[in-house]
Amino acid sequence: MRNRIDPELVETLDLFPPLDLDNVEATRAAMAAISQSMEIPVDESVTITNRMVPGPKDAPEVRVRIYEPKENNAVLPGLLWIHGGGYVLGAPEGDDVLCQRFVTEANCVVVSVDYRLAPEHPYPAGLEDCYAALKWFAEQASELGVDAARIGIAGASAGGGLTAALALLARDRKGPELCFQMPLYPMIDDRNNTPSSLEITGNMIWNHDLNEKGWTMYLNGENGKDSVPQYAAPSRATDLTGLPYTYTCVGQLDPFRDETLDYVTRLCRAGVDVEFHLYPGCFHGFEGVVPTAAVSQRALTEYIGAVKYVLNRNVLVRKGQ
Repeated sequence: MRNRIDPELVETLDLFPPLDLDNVEATRAAMAAISQSMEIPVDESVTITNRMVPGPKDAPEVRVRIYEPKENNAVLPGLLWIHGGGYVLGAPEGDDVLCQRFVTEANCVVVSVDYRLAPEHPYPAGLEDCYAALKWFAEQASELGVDAARIGIAGASAGGGLTAALALLARDRKGPELCFQMPLYPMIDDRNNTPSSLEITGNMIWNHDLNEKGWTMYLNGENGKDSVPQYAAPSRATDLTGLPYTYTCVGQLDPFRDETLDYVTRLCRAGVDVEFHLYPGCFHGFEGVVPTAAVSQRALTEYIGAVKYVLNRNVLVRKGQ
């Protein structure tokens, strides 16, 4: 397997400590310590603020992290961003650099969701937090300088899984209406039995064993059972019609390769507009782990460009052009 990894990516695996999901609290603390020790570049043209917004019924408020241009006189599109972390790790601050790039390069306002994590808060807590944040975003679009008809959702890994689930939920609850979804290398199949999920073992950022543990915590041990709903694991969905324009990508050495390929194929058959990229030699989350690699730069440019294209394409569609 090692000889198949892109040469610019392979050395990082030797430096990246394997994730320990048997000790979630300790892993979270270690990740927070690393994050606090790093100096995150701040774009002076972007304002970053935190805000508490109404949560789901009978649940706490949800913290959102808002990224917006300091100077802007136009009504902009909006992007709801959902961080990754196997449904058990992560925080919005971990994607500060990326969310700032969405603002400056895709010319949009970004709202990033600090959703509740498993195992303390298993499904549907995190998804319902994301839905509450999306509802707030759409309802407060005018206040935020956002065009409510040009709101998209996006996320990576478990954030990609929540993105795909949120698109289904918004469709079935009749709103808020979405013009775009971007579930990047999404964690969407709790059964963990595709060829790629079985193939990827060892220290590859994410692997079969970690995937099993993440799903077990998120679904409270119900993963793999016939009763798992589509909103928990979007690979379970049988009807993908009516979903918005979709962009997704995945590395060829990612355990989520095959579930992503299946999802893309079924979206196409359901009549959904889809753009998809498969990156050879790339493990899970490669562009975030080694952002300076040439393949990472291509991936970042392509999916940030997709956000810009689709959110602004919607203006042209509405004008009949």
